[in-house]
Amino acid sequence: MIDQRTIFEIHRLANEGLSVRRIANQLTCNRKTVVRCLRDPNPTRPVVKRASKLDPFKQEITRMLEIDPKASAMVIGQRIASLGFDGEVTILRDYLRKIRGNSKKRQPFIRFESLPGQQCQIDWGHFGSLTCGTTQRKLYCMAAVECHSRLLYLEFTHSQRQETLHRCLVNAFRFFHGSPKELVHDNMLTAVIEREGPLIRFNEAFLTFLLPFKIVPIACNVAQPHEKGKVEKGAIHYIRYNFWPLRSFKDLTDVQAQANHWRDHVANVRVQSTTGEKPVDRFHREAMRPLPDLLPDCRDTALCKVYSDFSIRFDGNSYTVPPWAIGKEVVAKADHHTLTVYFKDKPIATHTRSWEKRAANNLALTGGRRLHQSRGRSENLSRRPYRRQSTHQKEP
Repeated sequence: MIDQRTIFEIHRLANEGLSVRRIANQLTCNRKTVVRCLRDPNPTRPVVKRASKLDPFKQEITRMLEIDPKASAMVIGQRIASLGFDGEVTILRDYLRKIRGNSKKRQPFIRFESLPGQQCQIDWGHFGSLTCGTTQRKLYCMAAVECHSRLLYLEFTHSQRQETLHRCLVNAFRFFHGSPKELVHDNMLTAVIEREGPLIRFNEAFLTFLLPFKIVPIACNVAQPHEKGKVEKGAIHYIRYNFWPLRSFKDLTDVQAQANHWRDHVANVRVQSTTGEKPVDRFHREAMRPLPDLLPDCRDTALCKVYSDFSIRFDGNSYTVPPWAIGKEVVAKADHHTLTVYFKDKPIATHTRSWEKRAANNLALTGGRRLHQSRGRSENLSRRPYRRQSTHQKEP
C-alpha cells in the first residue's frame, strides 16, 4: 500500500499544476494510483481477517469459562495444550481480556528482594468446603514462600487452629530443609492477639513455638496485603487460579496429593516472572537455619473421659479404647490423619482420624451391643477389650 509521504508528494505536485501523467512519471507509480490518491488523501487499509490458532479451541474455552469464569489464561492454556494448541499464552490472554473486559487499575508499590534464607511469608486461604460422608468441612490452605527463590509449600487443612498452624509450619520447614530468620504474616489471632498501630502483642503460644527455631515474627500493618505480596499474590492467588480450577477431590488426602504433584511439577519448576529463574533452581538450601533436633509436638490435643461404651469423644466423633480405661481420663492427640489416645503418657489406642461427624460413634455403640448380646449373659467387658477398627494396648 502507498505510504503517506508519497500521497503528500502527489498532492504537492498537483498543487504546482503538474498533470497526472507527469506526476506518475516523476514518482514512478501508476496513473490510477495518482488519481485515487487525489480523490481520497486518507485511504483506509483493507481489513484482512486471518485465522487464529485459538479458533479450533474457542468452544472448549467457552465451556471451561462456564465451569469457572475466573479460570486464568495459564490454567486454560494447560488444558487446551493437551488438545493440540501450540500457540503462546499471550494470544490466549488477549482473547480472555476481550471477552471479559478490562481489569481494574492497580495501585503501584515498590518491590523488595530478600537474601537467601532471610525471610519466609505465610498466609491462609479459604477454599470453600469439602464433603466428608454426610458432613461438610471447611477447607483452608496454608501457603509458605521462601522469599528469595519463591519456592512454594502448601498444605490443605480443615481448620486454622493454633496447633494446625504450628503443624503446617513444621511441615513447611521440613520441606525447606530448615527455617528462615524472619517470618512475615498478617494479624491472624493465632499470631497477633492485640495491635495498636506499631505496638504489637504477639500470641504467646506462637512465640513459644518459634523460640526453638530462632525465628523473628514480623506482622504486616492492618489492611496492607502488599507487605507480604510474595505469598498474597505469588502463592494464595496463584494456587486459587492455577491449581484450584477445573479439579475435583475425594477427600483431604486426595486434595493434598494433587497439591503436592502440582507443587513439584508446575509451581516450583516454572520460570518465575520476576526472578526469571525456576524456584527449585534458585533455592539455596544451605542458607536455611538447621532445624532443632527435637521438633515440637503440634498435634491437636484434648483431655477426654472414657465413657461406659469404652469410647471417647473427639471433634464430634467417638473413638474406642480398651474397656479397662472406662471412667478414666485420657489424652487424645491427632494430626490430619491419625488419632492416638494416651493414658499416663503411654499410647493405648490408635485410630485413623475421621472427618465425618457421629459416624464413628454409631459404629462403636453397635459393635459394643453385638459383643454383649452374642455372649448371651452379663459379662464384664473390661476383661475382653473391644478391638474393632483400632490397635489397642494392654493397661500399663
